[in-house]
Amino acid sequence: MPIEGVLTLLLVAGLIGIMMFSRAGTDVVLMGGLTLLLIVPIPKADGWVMGILTIKDAFSGFSNPGMLTVAVLFVVVAGLQETGGVDWIAQRLLGRPKSVLGAQLRMMLPVAGISAFMNNTPVVAMFIPVVNDWARKFNISPSKLMIPLSFATVLGGMCTLIGTSTNIIVNGLIVSETDLPGLHLFDITSVGLPAAAAGLIYLTVVGRWLLPDRKSVHGILENPREYTIEFMVEEKSPLIGKSIEQAGLRHLTGAYLIEIDRNGDILVAVGPEQRLEANDRLVFAGVVDSVKDLQKIRGLKPATDQVFKLDAPRHYRCLIEAVVSDVCPMVGKSIREGRFRTQYNAAIIAVARNGERIKSKIGDIVLRPGDMLLLEALPSFVEYHRNSKDFFLVSAVEDSVPRRHDRAPVAIAILAVMIVVASFEWLNMLIAGMLAAGMMILARTCTVSAARRSIDWSVLVAIAASLGIGRAIEVSGAADYISNAGMDAVGGRPWAALAVIYVLTVILTEVVTNNAAAALMFPFAVSGAQALGVDPMPMIIAVMMGASAGFATPLGYQTHLMVYGPGGYVFSDYVKIGVPLDIFVGIVTILVIPWAWPF
Repeated sequence: MPIEGVLTLLLVAGLIGIMMFSRAGTDVVLMGGLTLLLIVPIPKADGWVMGILTIKDAFSGFSNPGMLTVAVLFVVVAGLQETGGVDWIAQRLLGRPKSVLGAQLRMMLPVAGISAFMNNTPVVAMFIPVVNDWARKFNISPSKLMIPLSFATVLGGMCTLIGTSTNIIVNGLIVSETDLPGLHLFDITSVGLPAAAAGLIYLTVVGRWLLPDRKSVHGILENPREYTIEFMVEEKSPLIGKSIEQAGLRHLTGAYLIEIDRNGDILVAVGPEQRLEANDRLVFAGVVDSVKDLQKIRGLKPATDQVFKLDAPRHYRCLIEAVVSDVCPMVGKSIREGRFRTQYNAAIIAVARNGERIKSKIGDIVLRPGDMLLLEALPSFVEYHRNSKDFFLVSAVEDSVPRRHDRAPVAIAILAVMIVVASFEWLNMLIAGMLAAGMMILARTCTVSAARRSIDWSVLVAIAASLGIGRAIEVSGAADYISNAGMDAVGGRPWAALAVIYVLTVILTEVVTNNAAAALMFPFAVSGAQALGVDPMPMIIAVMMGASAGFATPLGYQTHLMVYGPGGYVFSDYVKIGVPLDIFVGIVTILVIPWAWPF
């Protein structure tokens, strides 16, 4: 093996070790490795040469179509989130389970289906709070649902080209690094669907017994501070005529409905069968997260008119918590008398006072030092008043921008059109995604700032850097050397070579990341097929599937890490349920690939 290949493999081994045993970010580690590949000195017969990679090769990953497709899909998903399209979908999919198994099936099947057409990382990010609230509402431990959520999205993502960033990245490598045509949207389905079905059957029949039953860290540390807040049923609300139960207001997480004010008549001890009418004022008591959730319900709006008198549109605002100081000029005055909105360009929608229920309407509440105010205002309020003597502890509530429910049908339609256009190959996935992302912004389903915030740059940098390192394995000669040695070891049997490549990809996925594993194993797959004199596509499909099939550690996939905290898991939970799943999915995949993609 050339000295360049030896140095490259040593560097890759070091990067894997760092990612396994340190807390350094994957993007930082991989970019550091890419930098070393640019500057490492190489001895030659006529002197020393700097760098295994050229600048062009090192940074080719940053222009890879697959990486760019992942980036634009983040913006597409942002449009669904900002309009409440995801909440609308989730409410209709999840329903009311009668058992833990029922809850798992209600969640896994639709989530796997959605993940087949949306990048699975944003899908998990969207569903974590929804599933967490759903679990608490029906008294189900989140640990029974969070790993199935992550695993179901990964399994569903195997079924189409756009289901996971791994498939998109590998397809980008096919186009840029080989003479083969790129894959179409459903080309991978013949392999991915049987593997996904096998995985879901395992989780339903066996895996559910291996899941722990414990509370999440978030549930243990939940903030007990309670607000009293009023919401009004809008004139054309879809909630009109529905019972409290049907409207989803019966089993709220961290909140309960105290009473209904109906044209001056106070309805107390509200039962689940009580029907809602237009202009009903609903009085809730609950923690700030519950207020945030109530804001997302289509057809409800804060009862205080001050919210609608602020200068900026509601979708530019967020919820902010602020503690009234003892020198605040509002102390001793009612909110209406102090003209709080005029003074601070913010509307008070709720007040918390040492666990005491404040029965006055918002405008009549006389403020005291130490009162916790829940405000609706522009995000700039936090920076402007962070050091103000009027308030203590000013902070924004995460993910509290009011949903633009009127734009939800538009966002869902844009997503559907993108899927159809890509499915029928009228446009390639990158162009279809770019148009969809642009339409999300032009159609005002999300703001430009929200689109920028939605992009996870650490994921994109990690993908691009791993592609550069994969290129180094190829140009250094390491791929050819190891592939030839591996093919000699399997005796020239394509099926055995396929199994070896798949298993090595899975092992690498378990200890680094899925995209890094795909990029690093791709050159080995191509070289191995060339050494055997067979079509490289089956080997490439094995890499694509193996890079998505890391279930035995939380490191194997970003979504596994995302559910680690909400599920209250420990490392061994993944090993216990994931190792059998790795084996089960692997057997199905290795058997199906040669049938779907003959050598």
